[in-house]
Amino acid sequence: MGIRKKTTKSPPMLSHEFVIQNHADIVSCVAMVFLLGLMFEVTSKFAVLFITVQYNVTISTNGPEETAVNHFHHGIKDLATIFFYMLVAIIMHAIIQEYVLDKINRKKHFSKTKHSKFNESGQLSAFYLFSFGWGASILLSENFLSNPVTLWEGYPHTLMPFQMKFYFICQLGYWLHALPELYFQKTKKEDIPRQLVYIFLYLVHIAGAYILNLNRLGLVLLVLHYFVELLFHVSRLIYFSNENRQTGFTIWAVLFVLGRLLTLSLSVLTVGFGLANAESQGFDLAAGNFNVLFVRITVLAAICLTQAFIMWKFINFQLRRWREHAQAQTLKKKQVPSKSKSKKDKANGVNGVNSHGADSPRARKEKSS
Repeated sequence: MGIRKKTTKSPPMLSHEFVIQNHADIVSCVAMVFLLGLMFEVTSKFAVLFITVQYNVTISTNGPEETAVNHFHHGIKDLATIFFYMLVAIIMHAIIQEYVLDKINRKKHFSKTKHSKFNESGQLSAFYLFSFGWGASILLSENFLSNPVTLWEGYPHTLMPFQMKFYFICQLGYWLHALPELYFQKTKKEDIPRQLVYIFLYLVHIAGAYILNLNRLGLVLLVLHYFVELLFHVSRLIYFSNENRQTGFTIWAVLFVLGRLLTLSLSVLTVGFGLANAESQGFDLAAGNFNVLFVRITVLAAICLTQAFIMWKFINFQLRRWREHAQAQTLKKKQVPSKSKSKKDKANGVNGVNSHGADSPRARKEKSS
């Protein structure tokens, strides 16, 4: 009998399945076009818009030796840079998925539900770890933590150091890449609304802080938020490896509530008090000054509503966990008496055979009589 060989048919060119399977290669080719554009003088000016950070301003510092310091401000050309680093984020997503997460999935043999959640937590853990470390290094180098007054002092903060501007460019690029990833990863229809909501919230808050020149406050709040989210997704990865390890969720729950309170406190302190009492009041689009009452109220309302929404989701999550834990405990209690009854029945059955069975002493006497 001949051995039947497996035939793997490749999907048709430019079909949905073809694009999904080869999206990383397609995006890599598009990114390479921009990189190759740097090699030629005719296209280098166009390629630079996508690859390098724009709107450089050189400031000379006063002192015994004048040194030039480069700062950056935002503008419409940043859209091209964000697009390019969105492509980079898609490529990095595919690399992490193929060379790390898929290998772990094949070893663990997760169910479909755990498989999707594991992939989500794995991708977000890598991103949150990278963003938290990078953002914390910027905070330390710029001394924002040691001197919180700098969050509102000297507003508008139109000029940013290179690291801060590049950080916001990469953040916007990453969360924009999450939109096509819904298609590339074949996200379930019931999960798409949830994903769209938090992608939209990230984009609105990050872009709002970037455009309104609240980049210092935005950076502090992002680092704080990413640390809490990193702890949650790491705890979920540990839970998938061993369901008895749930200590991380308890620590995350405490830090989550503290993070919401700290976020609201910093926002009210910076926007409600710091900017309200700042010297530069008024609306000046050319100077990047948005320090008017309407903008301050809008910013505070957006932050407070978002924190309330996140807190509401958190409470529902905790209530669901408590219900599942209570149901599991009741099932265990029901199983224990049934097991003890079955053991008693078996013991009684053995005793009955010994007392009245064919091999008992009483039975042998009856047979002999």
